[in-house]
Amino acid sequence: MSIRRVDAPGLFPDAPYHYAAVAGPGDLVFAAGACPLDESGDVVDGADIPAQTRRCVANLRTALEAAGAGFGDVLKTTVYVASAEQVDLVRAWDVVAEAFGDARPPSTLLGVSVLGYTGQLVEIEAVALRRG
Repeated sequence: MSIRRVDAPGLFPDAPYHYAAVAGPGDLVFAAGACPLDESGDVVDGADIPAQTRRCVANLRTALEAAGAGFGDVLKTTVYVASAEQVDLVRAWDVVAEAFGDARPPSTLLGVSVLGYTGQLVEIEAVALRRG
């Protein structure tokens, strides 16, 4: 089995991980958790969960595209929200659901106590299958 690690142009270049990995033979794409970071590596959008989620969605799209996949290729997502309030989870989920539209991949939505970057409230990871 081969593994190709992918760094995505336009995303923070000094992240301590690759943005995706493609496993073969075949074309499984494993996307790192997309964070609400700008190109400088700073968390954006303060305490605004929907805005942070939109940035995570955009960064996930960029990472998947760099690996040759798109939202229609996603097999599963996991969405993490740093909150104990169910309403906050739903606010994040509404953004994710709108972004994926009719694709509606199986997903897990979790409330967690803390995420990796100071001020980070949302993270989204995905597994996709490239289709030639």
